[in-house]
Amino acid sequence: MAEKREPFLGIFFDKSAILKLSRWAGILAWVTLAAYLFTFATSFTQFMIQFVTGVFFQKGMSFVDLLSFFNPYLTMPMPGIVYFFGLKFVQHALLILLEMEESARRSTR
Repeated sequence: MAEKREPFLGIFFDKSAILKLSRWAGILAWVTLAAYLFTFATSFTQFMIQFVTGVFFQKGMSFVDLLSFFNPYLTMPMPGIVYFFGLKFVQHALLILLEMEESARRSTR
């Protein structure tokens, strides 16, 4: 007597769509990081050219005043780094969820 199995109705994801979305999240993460790093490098290079030629020098400036010129440039790439790690998290979370579904599907067989 053959045992009748119920079909597994727990299909939550379309595998090809999730893989495509995950791949695009990874690509977007690298593009975003590259754009922020390029913007940072361009701005910092322009600032250093102006700084070395003496555009920012004022009579009576202290060392702390000089350091304050560099502060915005140190924080410029931070949003890009945060976006990069956020998108990489999304990419890997989608792959983990897809693997969990495949595992649940295999366990019902």
